Amino acid sequence: MTRTPITDSHCHLDFSDFDAERDDIVARALDTGVERMVTICTRLKNEPSVRAIAEKYAPVFYAAGTHPMSAAEEPLATVDQLIKIAQHPKMVGIGESGLDYHYTADSADIQKTSLGIHIEAARETKLPLIIHARAADDDMAQILSDAYKQGAYTCVMHCFSSSAALAKAALDLGFYLSMSGIATFPKSQELRDIFASAPLDRILVETDSPYLAPVPFRGKRNEPAHSVHTAQIGADLFELDYDTFAKATNANFERLFTKATL
Repeated sequence: MTRTPITDSHCHLDFSDFDAERDDIVARALDTGVERMVTICTRLKNEPSVRAIAEKYAPVFYAAGTHPMSAAEEPLATVDQLIKIAQHPKMVGIGESGLDYHYTADSADIQKTSLGIHIEAARETKLPLIIHARAADDDMAQILSDAYKQGAYTCVMHCFSSSAALAKAALDLGFYLSMSGIATFPKSQELRDIFASAPLDRILVETDSPYLAPVPFRGKRNEPAHSVHTAQIGADLFELDYDTFAKATNANFERLFTKATL
């Protein structure tokens, strides 16, 4: 039976984990019902190689930015630099940017500066901002809200695994929550409850591959094809059949990532 197509809204196809079989990775995704993938550049010096992957594969689009855990190691991006990159027809989002105080709290100030640059670029380009948030809920909610008051922008909370309070803050701004393999883990009931209480029209699906493989692949290398397992959990949470949930999340993706057209 043919599955209703879904989109893996966040993966890292440039990572060395995939070097030996990138053609097969993309082919398996398509065979499994994942019709489109967004591969994320986390260091702007790598943007040319990430762009090349998007150019090679018709179903692959890309986003670019400086990951918060790299913010202290990389030159600060500029708004103009991100706007220039965004002119490419397959560049569809700004980021991932954000705040990570779990591993890199010592660089909080530079992370905030970098985040502000990415927000302005998202506002100027009208492309969605892709946010990484870990152990920084209060600062994240405050920064996103304060920035929105200065001018509207769109945003997805990638691989959302934070608090109900941050989910509400994001949803109140009209932002989206992206569901990763974490939602399939047995101990993630609190996270599943957060997703289940969110509006269906604000949910995306992703892998964050090669990380965070969903059950039944937990502990193994993740890949875009595995996003169908996360989508099945999402369907169960919303008490929907797979096809209905897939159709809804794909429509959500297309509403947010307006450039990512097949």
